[in-house]
Amino acid sequence: MTFWTKIAGFILRNRYFVLILITVITGLLLSQTKHMRFSYTEANLLPTDHKANVEYDNFLKIFGEEGNLIILGVKDSTVFSPHKFKKWNLLTKSFEKSAQVDFTLSISDVKKLKANRTQRKFEIEPLFNETPNTTEGISNIKKQLFEKLPFYENLLYNKKGVLQTAIYLRKDIINTPERADFIIDVLIPTIEEFEKQNDIDIRISGMPYIRTLNSLNITQEMGIFVVGALLITAIIFFFFFRSFRATFITLLVVGIGVVWAFGFIGWFRYEITVLSALIPPLIIVIGVPNAVFLINKYQQEVKKHGNQAKSLQRVISKIGNATLMTNITTASGFATFVFVKSQLLREFGILASVNIISIFILALLIIPIIYSFMPLPEKKHLNHLEKRWMENVVNWMERTVKRDRIGIYITTVIVIILGIVGLYKIRVSGSLIEDMPRGKQFYKDIKFFENEFGGIMPLEILIDTKKEKGVMKLSTLKKIEKLNETIETFPELSKPISINNLVKYSKQAYYNGNPKYYQLPTSQEKAYILSYTKNSAKNSNMLNNFVDSTGRYARITTFMKDIGTDKMDIIQERLNAVIKKNFSNDRFNVSLTGKALVFLKGTNYLIKNLVISLSLAILLISIFMAWMFRSPQMILISLIPNMLPLLITAGLMGFFDIPIKPSTILVFSIAFGISVDDTIHFLAKYRQELLSNNWKIKPAVYAALKETGVSMFYTSIVLFFGFLVFTISSFGGTIALGGLVSVTLLLAMVSNLLLLPSLLLSFEKKIANKKVLKETKFKIFPPKDDDK
Repeated sequence: MTFWTKIAGFILRNRYFVLILITVITGLLLSQTKHMRFSYTEANLLPTDHKANVEYDNFLKIFGEEGNLIILGVKDSTVFSPHKFKKWNLLTKSFEKSAQVDFTLSISDVKKLKANRTQRKFEIEPLFNETPNTTEGISNIKKQLFEKLPFYENLLYNKKGVLQTAIYLRKDIINTPERADFIIDVLIPTIEEFEKQNDIDIRISGMPYIRTLNSLNITQEMGIFVVGALLITAIIFFFFFRSFRATFITLLVVGIGVVWAFGFIGWFRYEITVLSALIPPLIIVIGVPNAVFLINKYQQEVKKHGNQAKSLQRVISKIGNATLMTNITTASGFATFVFVKSQLLREFGILASVNIISIFILALLIIPIIYSFMPLPEKKHLNHLEKRWMENVVNWMERTVKRDRIGIYITTVIVIILGIVGLYKIRVSGSLIEDMPRGKQFYKDIKFFENEFGGIMPLEILIDTKKEKGVMKLSTLKKIEKLNETIETFPELSKPISINNLVKYSKQAYYNGNPKYYQLPTSQEKAYILSYTKNSAKNSNMLNNFVDSTGRYARITTFMKDIGTDKMDIIQERLNAVIKKNFSNDRFNVSLTGKALVFLKGTNYLIKNLVISLSLAILLISIFMAWMFRSPQMILISLIPNMLPLLITAGLMGFFDIPIKPSTILVFSIAFGISVDDTIHFLAKYRQELLSNNWKIKPAVYAALKETGVSMFYTSIVLFFGFLVFTISSFGGTIALGGLVSVTLLLAMVSNLLLLPSLLLSFEKKIANKKVLKETKFKIFPPKDDDK
């Protein structure tokens, strides 16, 4: 009696205990779903000790969270009519009442600096005290703002007449549910009501707003994916098996698997991110093929001898072991992400691998036990085993392998050449907003602010002068100005904001508000102007945003458009050249940082780790194949049919300009881990047939092709359409992931059903070593009972 025969006996003898145990575990995991929480930050793709993360954390310690700005924009000349102008200012003031808001900055908050010659200090006075009731009064305000206050350009207006209002949220709520509550329950309803009453189109953006709507979209799509995956797999399953009973059992298994998936997310206290949201539908897609193999084998056995007990025992003992190995290899493909230092990918790898093994255990236990309580399938439920069209497909594959192996090899070589050509066309891209849903209004608003104000993703430059009050030295200010001038040369970046803006404004105020003096003071003017500044009341939020309390650290803030890693590399290179030239290392420490830059660097980091994780997956599969066959040739033969689809996919990405980015990086490891399942199923059956046919390769190959061909075809179709569900997403990355994995798995099926048997037959003499075959551990994959 083999190990798997004992397992089969235990499951069927203790079926009530097993069902109760599954129910208890499901209940416990269901209770853990209350700990599920959504991510309120962008994905951090870098390890915590990476230089980019260390620099960003240092920036946050000095200046606090940089992504606390929500911006409202209006491109409508009627906003300068008395009624609408007043309403616009009242709208901004209404947000200040919210506990989540730190302060706001709009036209009504504009302050003019004036020099008090008597007291030798700057005084602040409002641009206007009360909103004028006449068009002439508002025109005067508009003229002063647009022509005489360059300090506020790109903060509150641009030269095309577009107005902008800034809402600064409290920094301590940025990464909490409070942020989402304010945006969803206060900001959006208030804006919608204002638009309705005043017939003005308001654009909204800023990282807090984008993060919130993005998270909301992920939440909504997760439910759609689960329902979509269940629906599409159920329809395909029923089409193949024509049995409501088999379809119901399969849906029950994957339904429990989804509950377990959510339970594990809560139990591990992981946040729901754009990646972890894919786990539940992924489990459905991967779980259904397990059911296909188990139910198909059960029906084959019933048709063969009609003995239910014997059929169920054989399902567990024969398909159970092969399915275990396929699920282990799939889980291994995902588990390789555990070795990547990125927390996001590590969590995804852990969740995926744990849930894949869980869905296998559920299928192996539930399907045979439920069938043990049911009567034998009726003849109509077994008719699909004799479908003419399916038989024709299998016969065509067998004929092609027999007669047209040269054609298969020529096609393979052509495909390899095209794949390599496409591979060299792949470009790398990484952007916080590139994969966001382009049809959504918030994405269109992002593009609006990019066109009008230069972008919404903050890029920060942190300058450490290494001494207190070092920032306010004129020599330092001039160095900062050099950086500002360089930033303004890039169309991908907005006009920079720094302490220099305030110093220039001070000089303008010193010269009675004349805008032509909006420039840095000379060394002679500096002493007078800065003495006025020291005597002024320190009540400006703006100064605190530019310089820390000690005067040692300064920041330059600019905003980036949606650019890829290639353009950002050029920008960084030029900025670093200016920094190196003007800021000596012994006196200054200057670093480029910001969430968007960290994300871009994370993309490059992931690409390096992709090679590592994919290499680990290939190594694991190679070790497994070596353990199965003890033959170097068999390792090569088993890997070629699975590497080929990956090369084709890489080629397609190059030809169709689908870039390598955080979302598409996953395609290769996922597809390889799943596609190798077909190889294992085929080779497991091939090994059994070798025993039956006295180690004769040809009859073993054709027998394995006939028996596994149907199940491999069924499972590949289920996987193809299952992953295709992800293409209904509004996220570009998820669409690419679903489409590419679907195509890869379909190609892997063709490769495993045509190329793999062809290679086995072509290398017949080299692998038909009886001594090697005898050394293979057949006990793991027992031969047919009839052959014992």
